[in-house]
Amino acid sequence: MKIQVFAVLKDYFDKEFELSDTVTSVAALQQHLTQLNTEATGILKLCRFAVHNEFVDQNYTLTNNDTICIFPPSSGG
Repeated sequence: MKIQVFAVLKDYFDKEFELSDTVTSVAALQQHLTQLNTEATGILKLCRFAVHNEFVDQNYTLTNNDTICIFPPSSGG
């Protein structure tokens, strides 16, 4: 699956990367990413996840062909 991260998450992960490990839900992906970089734990808990440009909840079932975008909270100005 392809993962794309935005804003502050680029401090913890590559902007775009492939994940070959099998994860079956958004919640499992969030936990897996936390294990890859424990320093990102706090921000990952606040993020929204989108699959194929549609926001999904923590229970959404993922497949290996998915493209997942992870958006941390942000403010404009």
